[in-house]
Amino acid sequence: MADSSNYLNYTNDLNNLSEVHDPVYLDAYRRSLLNPTDFWGQQSQLIDWDRPWDCVLDNSNPPFTKWFVGGYVNACYNAIDRHVLNGNGDKVALIHDSPLTQTVRHVTYQELYDQITLLAGGMANLGVTKGDRVVIYMPLIPEAIMAMLATARLGAVHSVVFGGFAASELCVRIEHARPKIIIAANCGVEPGKIIPYLNILHEAVDMSTKKPLCNIIFQRENVPPTSINPKTDISWSVVLNLAEPIDCVPVEANDPLYILYTSGTTDKPKGVQRPVGGHLVALMYTMKMLYGMKTDDVWWSASDLGWVVGHSYICYGPLLYGITSVMYEGKPDRTPDPAQYFRIIEQHKVNSLFSVPTAFRVLRRADPDIKYGRKYCLQSLRSIFIAGEHCDSETKNWIERIFKVPVLNNWWQTETGSAITATCIGFGHSLNPPKFTTGLPLVGYNIKIVEADGSECEPLKLGRIVIKLPLPPGNMSTLYRNDELFKRLYFQKYPGYYDTMDAGYKDENGYIFVTARDDDVINVAGHRISTSSLEDAVLRHIGVADVAVFGVPEPTKGQVPLCLYVKKSSCSKNDAKLSGEIIKLIRNVVGPIASFRLIAAVDALPRTRSGKTMRKAMADFAKNELVTLPATIEDPSVFVGIRTALQSLGHAMNTPDPVVTTNN
Repeated sequence: MADSSNYLNYTNDLNNLSEVHDPVYLDAYRRSLLNPTDFWGQQSQLIDWDRPWDCVLDNSNPPFTKWFVGGYVNACYNAIDRHVLNGNGDKVALIHDSPLTQTVRHVTYQELYDQITLLAGGMANLGVTKGDRVVIYMPLIPEAIMAMLATARLGAVHSVVFGGFAASELCVRIEHARPKIIIAANCGVEPGKIIPYLNILHEAVDMSTKKPLCNIIFQRENVPPTSINPKTDISWSVVLNLAEPIDCVPVEANDPLYILYTSGTTDKPKGVQRPVGGHLVALMYTMKMLYGMKTDDVWWSASDLGWVVGHSYICYGPLLYGITSVMYEGKPDRTPDPAQYFRIIEQHKVNSLFSVPTAFRVLRRADPDIKYGRKYCLQSLRSIFIAGEHCDSETKNWIERIFKVPVLNNWWQTETGSAITATCIGFGHSLNPPKFTTGLPLVGYNIKIVEADGSECEPLKLGRIVIKLPLPPGNMSTLYRNDELFKRLYFQKYPGYYDTMDAGYKDENGYIFVTARDDDVINVAGHRISTSSLEDAVLRHIGVADVAVFGVPEPTKGQVPLCLYVKKSSCSKNDAKLSGEIIKLIRNVVGPIASFRLIAAVDALPRTRSGKTMRKAMADFAKNELVTLPATIEDPSVFVGIRTALQSLGHAMNTPDPVVTTNN
C-alpha cells in the first residue's frame, strides 16, 4: 500500500471534481496511486504470461523500480502469436502505404507470424540468443517491424536507429550497444532521391571498434538492388530460406525489450532501456483507455520507427491490441501532393490518427483551403492526437475545422514510453479541454509542479514538472550501461521524484500545461535534437574556436537550430565559405534531420564569469524579447555583435537592448 499522503498532497484539487471529470477516471487514478499493487495487478491480465508474476511491485531499491517481478513473458507472442492462435490470423495487421515506391501492402497477422518465426530462426542460426543486442537500421517498412519482433521473439534486445542519421551517429550507437548482428535495408527512399543505407552502414561499421558478426540485408523491391559485401553481409531472403520456424523465448518482466538512444548521443550515448513486462501492460492499457480504440479499428501513427512513438504506437501498441496499424512512407505535402493524409484516411478507413503538429503546419502551408484534399471522405475518422511539440492555437483550430474531429494533445517522453498526461477518450474526458493543456495525469502518475527548492507551486504558477516515485509500469528501467548517469540525471535534483526537466503548471481543475523544456534540447518537427551534440560537431571544424547553438521559432518545423560561432584567429577563410563548410559538416555528422541552415560568425559569445554560455538569453533575444542579463555576465557588449549576426539571419529585428541586473 502506498503512502496516502503522497496522493492527497497532490490531488486535493481533484477530490471534489466529480462534476468536472469522469468519476470512473477519478476512481482509477486514486486506486493507481493509493494501491498500485492491486491496480496494476488487475491490468497485468491484459497480456498473456508464460509464468505469472510473484510480486507486482518491488520498490526496495529506488529509482530502480521493478514491476511484475518473477513473471515471464514474450513481446512477440503477445503482439502476433496469440492473435493467430485466437483465430485472427487473416486480419490485416499492417498497411504499408508508400507513394514513394507507388505500393500499398496489406500484411496479415498470419503473414507476420510466418515471416517472423523464420527470421528469428535464421537469427538464432547466426548466433543470436537471449540478451544479445541487435541494431536495426531500416526505413518505415513492414520488414523493420518483423526485425523488431523477431529480435524480441528470441529474448534479444533491439536498438532501432533512425534512417536519417549519418554514419558517424550510427557508429556511436553501434559502439555503445555492441550488437551481435545488424539488420538493415539496402536503401531508404525520399522525394527525388535514394538514401544508401547499406553504404552508410558499411561506413559506420568500418569506423566502429565494435564489429557485429554479420549484417542481414533486406533488398527493397521497386528500387535498384544494392551489391552486398559477401564477407560481412547476408541476404534477408537467404536467412529465411535456410531457417526453420522457432518458438518464443520467455523473458523475465524486467529484462530489456529494447534500447532507444535519445538526445545528447554524440560522444555521450544515452540509451533508454525499456523493461518488457510493464511496457506491454502500459501500451495495452493506453490503447483502450487513452486512445479509445475498438477491436476492429484502423490506427495510424504518422511517425517513424526510429523514435519512441514508432516503437510504442506503430509497432507494439496496435499489434498488442490486435488492430490494424498504418505505416505511411511519405511526406504530408509532396509525395506527390498535399492530399495524402486525406487519401489515406479514406482509402484505409482510418479511425484515429497520431501525429506531430508540424505535419499539419506543412499541410496548412501547402494547401490552406484543402483544394487537394476536399474530394476525400473523412467519415471514418473519430479523433486526432498530437504530441512531441507545442501546438499553436491557429494550427489546432485549423486541424479541427478541416478534419472535423477532436484534436487532443498528450505529453510524454522517450523515457516514459507512453503518455504522462492526456485527454483520455476511454475515460470520457472532456473533448474540449482548456486551451494549450496537455491533459490530465494518466493513472499512476503523481505529478507535482515545484519551485527550484522543491516546494510545491500554487495552481497556475510556472515551475518544474516532477513525478513522485515509483513511476508506473512502462517507464525506462535505467540507461543502458550507465546506472550512475540514470540516477544523477533524473533523480538527484529532486530526491524521491523523477525530474522531467520540463517546465509547466497545473490549473485549479488538475489540468497540466507543459510550456518549455528546461535543458538544451530543441524540437525540430517533432525530432528532439541536442544542441550540445550540434556544437560538438561544429567544433570539429579546424577553423572554429567557439560556438553556441540554440533553437529559434520556425513556422513549419516549430523550431530550427541557429548557430553562432567564433572563428579562430588563424582561419583565413571568409565567413560565407566557412559557414558553408560547417553546414556540410553537420549534414555529414548528424544528418539532414537537424535542419541546420541558420549560421553566422560573431566576435564573441555571451558567458557568465563561471564560463556558462548564455544560450537562453540569445534565444530570447532572437525572438524579439526583452532580455535581462545577470550581473555575472562577463561582457554584455557582445550583444551588439549578436544583434548584427541575428539580423543577418532574419531574427532579432525589433529586439530592445538587453538590461543588465546589478548586485544588491
